Amino acid sequence: MTDQPKVLVASRVPVDVAARLARDYNAELNQDDEKYDRERLLAAADGCAALVVTSSNKMTADIIQDLPDSVRIIATVSVGFEHVDIEAAQARGLIVTNTPDVLTEATSDTGMLLLLAAARRATEGNQLMREATWVGSPLDFNLGVDLANKKLGILGMGRIGQALAHRAAAFGMEIHYHNRNRIAPDREAYAGNAIYHADSDSLLEISQFLSIHSPLTPETRLFLNAERIARLPDGAIVVNTSRGDVVDDEALIAALKSGKLRAAGLDVFTGEPNFNPAYRELKNVFMLPHIGSATVETRNGMGFCAVDNLDSFFAGKGPLTAVT
Repeated sequence: MTDQPKVLVASRVPVDVAARLARDYNAELNQDDEKYDRERLLAAADGCAALVVTSSNKMTADIIQDLPDSVRIIATVSVGFEHVDIEAAQARGLIVTNTPDVLTEATSDTGMLLLLAAARRATEGNQLMREATWVGSPLDFNLGVDLANKKLGILGMGRIGQALAHRAAAFGMEIHYHNRNRIAPDREAYAGNAIYHADSDSLLEISQFLSIHSPLTPETRLFLNAERIARLPDGAIVVNTSRGDVVDDEALIAALKSGKLRAAGLDVFTGEPNFNPAYRELKNVFMLPHIGSATVETRNGMGFCAVDNLDSFFAGKGPLTAVT
C-alpha cells in the first residue's frame, strides 16, 4: 500500500521478521546483507520514515546529522545501542529504540556455556577429538575445575546478570555482584541469594570466576585492565558476554599466558569480527563468534520487538522501548 511508512532495513533480519516488515510497511530489505557505507546508507534512507539497524550498522554523528528530514525513528535490533550516537539523534529529534528483555534467557545460557567450557578445558578436549590425537584418559588427563562451591563475581547485575546468577546458583556457585545500585531483595533471592559489593575492587578480590555484564560506557571501556586482573585470585576464570571493549585484550592475554588466570570464555571482542589474533594461540580460551542471543526464538523476538516499536510509534502511541 502506498500509504505505508517507508522503512529502510539496513541489515539482514530473520525471515519471519522480514515477512512482517514487508507486509506492514513499504520496506526496503537487505536480505543479502550487503554492507552500507555512509553514502549508500544516506541515499537509501531518502524518503524513509524509519531505519531498522543492527549493531553492525554504525550510526555515527555525521551520518545521523545528514539523514534525510523524512527519518523520524531508528529502531535497533539489539539491547545495546553504543553503535548509535544518541546525542546526535537527540539533537535531530530522532527517536531511538532498542530490544531489552527479549535476549535475557539466551544470553545467560551462553554465559553458562562459557563458564563450563572454560572451567572444563573444552577447547583442548574438542581439539583432541577433531585432530584424532586422543590416546587415552589417565586420571590426571585434561583436568578442569568444578563450579560447585566456587565464588562467582558478576560485574553488572541487570537482567542478564541476574539470569546467569540464577543458573549458576543451581550449579552450587556462591554468587557475588557489583552494580551501580543494589538490586531489590527479591531479585537478590532469585539470583541465588547474591551478595552485594559496593565497590568493584571488593568483588574482584573474591571472584574465582568473573562474569562481565556491564554496558559499554566511557567508565567501563577497558575496565578489566592489568591492575584489576591483578586483584583477581590466582587461577581465576573470566567470562565476557557483554562487550569486547570492556576488556583490555593485551592485559587479559598476558594473564592467560602467565597463568595468573586459569582460563577465559569469550563471546565478544574488540573490533569484531576481527579480533586480537593472539587469542587463537591460547588453548585456555574458549571462544564463540558473538552468538549470545543467537537462537531462533530470541532473534525473532528481537526483530519483532523492533517492529512493535515501529507499529506503536506510527500509531501515534509512542515507542515501547525508547532509548531517547
